[in-house]
Amino acid sequence: MRKGLCFMLAVLVMMMVVAAGCGKSTGKPAEQGQLAGGQQLMVKVLDIGQGDAILIRAAGQTVLVDTGDIDNRDKMVAYIKKEGITTIDKVIITHPHADHLGGMPGILENFKVGQIYDSGKTGTTALYRQYLSLVKKKNIPFSVVTAGNEIIITNEIKMKILAPDKSLLTDQEINNSSIVAKLSYNKFSMLLTGDAEKESESMMLRTYSAELKSNILKAGHHGSNTSSSPKFLKAAAPEAVIISVAANNDYHHPHPSTLKQYEQAKLKVYRTDLNGSVIIISDGNTYHITKEKG
Repeated sequence: MRKGLCFMLAVLVMMMVVAAGCGKSTGKPAEQGQLAGGQQLMVKVLDIGQGDAILIRAAGQTVLVDTGDIDNRDKMVAYIKKEGITTIDKVIITHPHADHLGGMPGILENFKVGQIYDSGKTGTTALYRQYLSLVKKKNIPFSVVTAGNEIIITNEIKMKILAPDKSLLTDQEINNSSIVAKLSYNKFSMLLTGDAEKESESMMLRTYSAELKSNILKAGHHGSNTSSSPKFLKAAAPEAVIISVAANNDYHHPHPSTLKQYEQAKLKVYRTDLNGSVIIISDGNTYHITKEKG
C-alpha cells in the first residue's frame, strides 16, 4: 500500500514539473544551467527601488537595460554579482535621468562591458559627465540608437528600436528621449519603454503601430499617468504589465488612473515594490512569469 502511494505521488510530481514549464502560469524560475545552448531567454526586472534595471540573458549573452538610481547602486551591483556575472555584453541606457543612469559607474567599475548604447540625448549633471568619462577611460565601444535601429543578441533574439524618433531628441522633456525597444524571440515579445511619455507613444503609433503588439509591457515611466495612453495600450495589447517602482515613493507611482486602465484591460500586473524582482522565462513559444515575493 505504501509503495503504491509513493508511486502515485511520484507521478503527480512529474506531472506538476511538466506543467510548470508550459504556458504563462507562474512557477519556479529556470536555474542558470538551463540557459545554456540558447534554448531559453530570461528577463529579470530587478527590484532596485525607484528606477529601472532589466537584466536579459540568453545563449551566454548578458544585456542590461538601465542601471537604477544612485542610492541603489550597491544593491544592483551585488544582485548582478550574485548571478555569477562578470561580463555584461551590452548595456543600454534609455535616457540620462539618474534613476536609469545612476548605477552605471558601479557597472563600469565592477564588470567588463562589451558595448554601450544610448539615445544620444545629452545631460548636464555630474553623473552624466562621470558616465561619459568612464566610458572614454575604459575605451568601451559606444553607439547611439534611435527609431529603426536593431540590437542583435542572438540570431533569434533581437531588439527592434521603436523610439526615440530623432525629432524628440530636442524635446525639453528628457523622458521622451527614452529608447523604447521591442525584445523578440520567435513568438514571444516584450516591450521595454524606459520613461517614454505620451508624445513618444504617439510617434510610435504613427510609425510602428503594427509592431507594438507584445506579450508583456514594461510600464512606461514607472506607471505614471504621463505614459500608457489608451491608444498605445490598445496597440500593444499586452497580457501582462510589469511596473518598476519603489514602495511609498515621492512621485506616487504607479498612478491610480494608470492602474485602472490596466485593470480594465484585464492585464496581470506585477510590481517590484510588492513582488520583488519579476522574472520572465521564454523558450520562444510560451513564457511564464515568476515573482520573488508577494
